[in-house]
Amino acid sequence: MIQKSKHIYYLILVFLSFQLSAQNSAWQPASFEVVKSNYKTFKTTQYAHVFSGSKHNIVGFATELQGLTGVELPLDAYKKGTNAPLQLKFKEPVQVLIGIFQEKNNSDYRQLNNAKLVLENGVTITGLPPVNVYAISYPKGTQIINPEGKGLFAVLGVIKNNQPIVSRNAQLLDGKLWNMPYIIEGFSDEKPLFEIIGGENKAVIDEGMPGTEDIQGGFEGGRVVKVGETYHMFPTERAGEKGVPYYYDRVKTKIGHWTSKDAIHWKRESTIYQASGVYAVTEDDNPMNDRRSAIWSYMPVFNEKANKWYGYYLAYTVHKEIEPNHSFGRIWRCESTVDGINGIGGPYKDMGIIMEPGLDSQPWEGRQGVASFFPYKVGEKYFGFYSGAYPFASWADYPKKSGKGWFVALAESNSLEGPWKRLNKGLEPIKTIHPQFVENPIVSQLPNGLYIAIFDGGPEGWGHHLPNMIGYSLSKDGINWGEARYLPIETKVDKWWDIMRTPLCLIPEGNDVYTIVYNAIDLKRRFHPTGMVKVKLNKDVMESKLKELK
Repeated sequence: MIQKSKHIYYLILVFLSFQLSAQNSAWQPASFEVVKSNYKTFKTTQYAHVFSGSKHNIVGFATELQGLTGVELPLDAYKKGTNAPLQLKFKEPVQVLIGIFQEKNNSDYRQLNNAKLVLENGVTITGLPPVNVYAISYPKGTQIINPEGKGLFAVLGVIKNNQPIVSRNAQLLDGKLWNMPYIIEGFSDEKPLFEIIGGENKAVIDEGMPGTEDIQGGFEGGRVVKVGETYHMFPTERAGEKGVPYYYDRVKTKIGHWTSKDAIHWKRESTIYQASGVYAVTEDDNPMNDRRSAIWSYMPVFNEKANKWYGYYLAYTVHKEIEPNHSFGRIWRCESTVDGINGIGGPYKDMGIIMEPGLDSQPWEGRQGVASFFPYKVGEKYFGFYSGAYPFASWADYPKKSGKGWFVALAESNSLEGPWKRLNKGLEPIKTIHPQFVENPIVSQLPNGLYIAIFDGGPEGWGHHLPNMIGYSLSKDGINWGEARYLPIETKVDKWWDIMRTPLCLIPEGNDVYTIVYNAIDLKRRFHPTGMVKVKLNKDVMESKLKELK
């Protein structure tokens, strides 16, 4: 009896081992040819572009599908039922893996009743319902792939007919949590403006490196500029205090000054500013509170007319209990006391507040606004991106009842010194870039004069389903900004992060190559490191963008 039990136990272990192996291994692909159509194919990988004429991309898929070849179907034609038949030619009997969107009573999507379900919730596609994957057998030869009914479906791969399959629920998320699809460079119908050409496969500033001894929580935001052959970085250091939990890292902050000759090996030079770390005593924007309790987002800008470096930075009131902790931001301007381009290291002296909550604020700026600032020149005028977050639906919700959203708008001035005036045309933020999340934009110009803003595209984490990539937007006049594109840098460098945060620069290096230094988060760690990547500009695409933009 004991021997028999052991034998049964052994068989169960073998069966479970087989199941685990099957569900963690990619299914064996079968080759095929697309017949009588110009449909493109794609590899089923992260960010794969699934439908032509759309922005929908894969952001999650079962491991069994890794590397299979799918077919880009024209989205609108299949939704409307006006598509030409899809014909595939097979050299052997196969199983075609069909993705069916789980939204019943919607004629836009195909439904299957007589097919083998192999992966429940097997794929996540931005902006679309959950996907169940079915396997349909076809014999050798040219076959029409047209499951019963009408509407949109996805062809996710073709596998050998004798492929062993273990059906399971992959438990991937509903793509509609990403409430809008977005354009990923290199994974859409259009040619990419930037090619990711490589970079460091690990953080360039990490915990334990020289200069990080008094920084508990790593880095977030700021700017990198290049003067001669030297990179100068002014990050927000999430300093915190030793022996105090991580929540304090984002309160007691510093603005540091770091230098490098290659954007890889960095040396800490000095502290530009130190926050007090003192919590507020009232819930509202009250002068009783310390309004410099947290300092963030230092942006150095060289003023050629004054022949000195200006710094623009953000000072917050910090409340310990009300979300967001960072509240009622104020933008300060400072000046280097050392003239000339080489005076970038300061020391700096404060010249006063240039933007703050006031009578010209709008409810969308929310409890956190003003939450960042970056000035740039257009002709003889200056414009500045300023931001808000945790918006109020109306002023009746002030000071505690805030919503979610991270927005930007423009201010204008005749000089870098100010005064700066909000451009509240329509009393709304700029939503042409992204309707919900644009954070810490930094503006420069491309060789043909196009303005480019590079920014934090928003996290996939903390309850948010955002692109989780560095974003950029283009403008012909510096005022009207186009839809964001996102840079999937992990396609060319090892992904050491879970959450991509803020890009600090887009520095031209010659030969159309640019350096991006960025902050990111590994959720297993308290310390937020800094990384670096190189991208190459496609000048032909740049010129086509100039013609497209109004």
